[in-house]
Amino acid sequence: MKNVIMKSMMSVLAVMLMLTGGCEDKSGGEGSGTSAAGDKGTVKLAYVNWAEGVAVAYLSEAVLTDMGYDVEMTMADVAPIFAAISKGDQDVMVETWMPVTHKTYWDKYGADFEELGLWFDQAKIGLVVPSYVEIDSITELNDVKDSFNGRVVGIDAGAGIMKTTEKAIEKYGLDYELMTASGPAMTAALKSAIDKKEPVVVTGWAPHWKFARYDLKFLADPEQVYGDVEVIKSICRKEFKTDMPEVAAFFGKMKFDGQQIGSLMDAVSQAKGDEKGAVKKWIEEHKELVDSWK
Repeated sequence: MKNVIMKSMMSVLAVMLMLTGGCEDKSGGEGSGTSAAGDKGTVKLAYVNWAEGVAVAYLSEAVLTDMGYDVEMTMADVAPIFAAISKGDQDVMVETWMPVTHKTYWDKYGADFEELGLWFDQAKIGLVVPSYVEIDSITELNDVKDSFNGRVVGIDAGAGIMKTTEKAIEKYGLDYELMTASGPAMTAALKSAIDKKEPVVVTGWAPHWKFARYDLKFLADPEQVYGDVEVIKSICRKEFKTDMPEVAAFFGKMKFDGQQIGSLMDAVSQAKGDEKGAVKKWIEEHKELVDSWK
């Protein structure tokens, strides 16, 4: 456990250095930086390695590039991104979940950033299992502990859903260990179990492409530890709306329904290294929608 904690701390420190000190200063024009005469400036986008965040980050990069901006993308854990946005070291965090998932970070940093837009209003978090698993509620997990090996497969340690799951374990008195991993590692564990038709319980959220590929269900949460409906918003550093009003307007207009965000996530997740190509094709297929955001 000590080794895991040390590795996690080292990872966070490395990410903080990347977020705050790893970018060349390009100040000299509108926005956080201008790389050449006539250029509209550089937008610094930060995102977490979650399927929907990755997809929306690549989409934002494509649209903003088409609008004449340079885009600098940084992927990191949730906590360092919130800190970087609050300090003004990053411009935009493309994805934050409220009112439950990221409440801790909003409480801590909320006075130091601004909301840009709400781009999905039917999100959900909780514990997810394959539909062939016979239990339907978190309250039943202790009864089948052995079949699940007493483990909940989680994602990165700083994620809001991990903090909420720790509360759920305590609230329901679950005799389970919450395993720290990552979004991709969680979905890999889910796929492996489904291929063998074995029981598995993971920290899950929707929208996510896994619901399109696999037959899954959320376990009932009678104590409402995970809340009800979540909304997904983009946020920005202070003064960003003044510095780059056109970019701020884009994020304010960007919105998806379930089918739209699901298809975007699925396209990016299957891109096999060509995320930009996948996003370009998606934009062509949803041109009217994307044009309405500009």
